[in-house]
Amino acid sequence: MVLKINNRDARRLWLQSLGLAKAPIGQADVMGVIRQLGFVQLDTLRNVARAHDHILWSRNQNYREGDLEGVLAAGEVFEHFTHDASCLPIEFYPYWQRQFRRYADKMANHSYYKTKMKAADVAAILERVRQEGPLSTHAFDTRAKPKKGMWSRPPHKVELDKMWYSGVLATSHRKDFTKFYDLAERVIPAELRGVAHPDEVQVDWLCRAALVRLGFGTVGDIQRFWGAMSAVEAKAWVAGAGLVPVKVQARDGSWREGFALEDIEARIKAVAPPTSRLRIVNPFDPVARDRERLDMLFGFDYRIEIFVAAAKRKWGYYVYPLLEGDRFVGRVDMKADRAKGVLVVKQVWWEAGVRASVARVTKLEAEVGRMARFVGMKHIQWDCAACGVAPSARP
Repeated sequence: MVLKINNRDARRLWLQSLGLAKAPIGQADVMGVIRQLGFVQLDTLRNVARAHDHILWSRNQNYREGDLEGVLAAGEVFEHFTHDASCLPIEFYPYWQRQFRRYADKMANHSYYKTKMKAADVAAILERVRQEGPLSTHAFDTRAKPKKGMWSRPPHKVELDKMWYSGVLATSHRKDFTKFYDLAERVIPAELRGVAHPDEVQVDWLCRAALVRLGFGTVGDIQRFWGAMSAVEAKAWVAGAGLVPVKVQARDGSWREGFALEDIEARIKAVAPPTSRLRIVNPFDPVARDRERLDMLFGFDYRIEIFVAAAKRKWGYYVYPLLEGDRFVGRVDMKADRAKGVLVVKQVWWEAGVRASVARVTKLEAEVGRMARFVGMKHIQWDCAACGVAPSARP
């Protein structure tokens, strides 16, 4: 029998699974948040805060910028590629062996990773790391010009990354967000490196761990969560996993078929109403990253426009979704001017049917203030009049 999950329960279960249902207060537990999410996506861009810092801060506002680098240096997480560069709990490492092999195979057959460096020169890079310890890409100079293009890298950087993707090297630490490579055997504990789970055990663990965090999902949702298996592998796992078939109600009232683990009914019963606090959500946050799921559950049509030509942008370069309770109520375009110590709020757009009441704008102002303090901005500059409320109406 198919279990039906109404839209409100689906939204609230998803938010609770992601740690966004409760108020982001209390003692910061960085590793607790990372384990709950499964991974935290890394990003170099610091429009206001880097994505990983913002994602963790959204769940506990006692988190401070750079705390993630601390747990990386302490060996509590390891860094690798899910759907993008991410930090994962170190105890997940034995279930990541197939991902190392997948990337090694991919790079062996991809023109981007063919650098024409001689084997002896590649071996010399590895030997330098072995002899000198953790090194960043800045420690090398091949004097060869990289290929032209947005994602071009110097040959030595490509070769370092090939060894990193395949698990030969690992991220030892980061300094000012610069990655330092070291031998995996010196970064990953021996008791984890020595575990050799069969491929089917790794797939089963990955799929079940994905559904724990998703709550419910399609084959595609399960496959995309880690980005560590093919659609064919995910489909085969679902067929034999003894899952509960579900139908999930979309925001528009339609129903989507999917699957859940055996405890789904108990999880739904345990879902509580989320905090009414308004949150500024990072575009790479797990709740917003899967744009199709975001639209299906919340009716929120969102895309980040950093790669869209300025003249063709509908909203702006780096626009943040606004979450209030279990609804996405708007979006805000803002940027930190670190040289001046100013957080600039350029514009706010409220969703259709969402009233820019004094109470709601006050919530937004409070969250902007919290974010300004988080990133060390002393002043806030509102360039959008009152973002929907006349100045005289604001408290």
